[in-house]
Amino acid sequence: MSTFGRGFFINISHLATQFHEPPEKAWYGAQDFMTELILPDMFAGTPVEILTKELRQKVMWHQPGGPLDKEMYVVVNKLINRILVAIDTQLGIQNPDIGQFH
Repeated sequence: MSTFGRGFFINISHLATQFHEPPEKAWYGAQDFMTELILPDMFAGTPVEILTKELRQKVMWHQPGGPLDKEMYVVVNKLINRILVAIDTQLGIQNPDIGQFH
């Protein structure tokens, strides 16, 4: 059994939940959700893969408690939303949207 989740959507959703915390709390433990994040073969070579690589880099390279917590927090939240929209697009949903109240 995995400690922090293993898979793709599971780990993305865990990370999204983590980033509903304030910036000063969101970063602690966020890297753990990247450990067993697995990109499904169906997303290879798609925007989902590109965005996931960018997300992994931002989360793994960030040092919690640093001066860029708030700025990178916004970047990571936007990346998560872009990944979710890209997944829906890849699955054939026309014009997916995260909604104005997200």
